[in-house]
Amino acid sequence: MPMGHTATAQAGSGGLTATEHRLANGLRVVLSEDHLTPVAAVCLWYDVGSRHEVKGRTGLAHLFEHLMFQGSGQVKGNGHFELVQGAGGSLNGTTSFERTNYFETMPTHQLELALWLEADRMGSLLAELDEESMENQRDVVKNERRQRYDNVPYGTAFERLTALAYPEGHPYHHTPIGSMADLDAATLEDARAFFRTYYAPNNAVLSVVGDIDPEQTLAWIEKYFGTIPSHDGKLPPRDGALPEVIGGELREEVREEVPARALMAAYRLPHDGTRECDAADLALTVLGGGESSRLHNRLVRRDRTAVAAGFGLLRLAGAPSLGWLDVKTSGGVEVAQIEAAVDEELARFAEEGPSPEEMERAQAQLEREWLDRLGTVAGRADELCRFAVLFGDPQLALTAVHRVLDVTAEEVKAAARAQLRPDNRAVLVYEPVESVEPAEEAEAGAANDTDAHEGADK
Repeated sequence: MPMGHTATAQAGSGGLTATEHRLANGLRVVLSEDHLTPVAAVCLWYDVGSRHEVKGRTGLAHLFEHLMFQGSGQVKGNGHFELVQGAGGSLNGTTSFERTNYFETMPTHQLELALWLEADRMGSLLAELDEESMENQRDVVKNERRQRYDNVPYGTAFERLTALAYPEGHPYHHTPIGSMADLDAATLEDARAFFRTYYAPNNAVLSVVGDIDPEQTLAWIEKYFGTIPSHDGKLPPRDGALPEVIGGELREEVREEVPARALMAAYRLPHDGTRECDAADLALTVLGGGESSRLHNRLVRRDRTAVAAGFGLLRLAGAPSLGWLDVKTSGGVEVAQIEAAVDEELARFAEEGPSPEEMERAQAQLEREWLDRLGTVAGRADELCRFAVLFGDPQLALTAVHRVLDVTAEEVKAAARAQLRPDNRAVLVYEPVESVEPAEEAEAGAANDTDAHEGADK
């Protein structure tokens, strides 16, 4: 039986604990007992995302997420869904820049089934992968791109801003959905090489959380995963380092059939896992995190120039994180008016910093979000995998909120002053059009031919 060690998270996480183990083939295992309800969550993170892809073959990580649901050695066709749902469980998978994950939440007595299913596709999918399943899922992903990105209002905003904020050739310049051209170009051998390289036990973390018997759970994991061979061919992802400030505003105007003018912007922020990133998170929460935020109060309530205004944080470990501003205008308000008000609020915040009340409210908001994630077995399993894959230590998941609560108002002000400035953003302005002439439509379509949105589910 593999050896492991235990750590406990104390105040703020309800005394939650997690034990860590490693199989001989390199698979990292994290277990966390929680006997409140008779359910168990299985979460498997592979250390591969769109940042590992190369030019001309974007979208392979997300395509593989779909292929993993197309059957494996002992499970044919749609069997993964049928077996899990037939046992009263739920399942899915997502792809991001930095990882691909698969997860099931099962009644406790069906935990062994979920572990067997994940092991079967990790160990046998390569042998089952054929042209038919490739073509089937290639079409599914292309259709997903049309439905979720190309043919919906503001659908390509994320990929446009990402392409502006990260320069050509940068591993985060393209997003996980992949371009139509690259999806068409992917071959069966490309897919097999991708799986062989990244879908190995020594490139994965498996967490199991909930109403479990740790000894029995480890025995099942050893039984089903222990014989899968490791693979040593993986290259590290390309360096995502960039200057902390872009050095000049980047801007693009999009003329499309959208409901209203919109101002969107992406600000480069510190890497995830740093105190500076936590400070930036608090700054964005004060400025744009909900209806009590400064931007909502200014633009929606006071000026009534916007119907929605918010700031969010895309945390990234291997490249600068992104602060995402999204403002939808009201009526015929010009974007320039909105932008002037936003800049005024950001400048004031960089000068004054948060008030004690704002600081307390923002920290409470982030603490509540953290408790919500750890409060479900599925959320905790995902967080344990996240910190293990991206930062090498799953125990950090159980203490993450303490680091946010330790940040000072002065640090929050400093983060805003350093990063939330006009010369450190990519800006996207949407201008509605009533109808498009054929020639203009062709031009707009060409501009859309890029890649798409983080965390794409099936």
